[in-house]
Amino acid sequence: MNKSLRCIGLALLLATATAMATATATAARAGVAGRIRSPARGVLCDRYLCADEQGVSRRLTQRYLGEKAAARLFSQGGFDRARFTFANGVFCDTKARVCRENRYFGPDGKRSGAVSKKYTPLLFGR
Repeated sequence: MNKSLRCIGLALLLATATAMATATATAARAGVAGRIRSPARGVLCDRYLCADEQGVSRRLTQRYLGEKAAARLFSQGGFDRARFTFANGVFCDTKARVCRENRYFGPDGKRSGAVSKKYTPLLFGR
């Protein structure tokens, strides 16, 4: 009886450790997927696209993410290259020269996301 209880306890411990390791790995991948980086001055990239103050750039996407990423992005058809949302939800508008924490509108019909103090200067300068 004691042997079977030890086996069950060991099995539960192993299952818990495996579940925790899986959850940690999933959270780490989610953080990487949503990360924005600045590989050069005035350039922001996530894992899908790169942009500069002119907007989403095929040339920059190809340079920093590779030809496959650029081909995949630009094979989706026409899209507004001047207004775009990164994988982490940060929205940038090159006409307004601002990045916001999200792309949503408030009840007044204006963008409701707070201006990003981190990404606006990285993309558009100070």
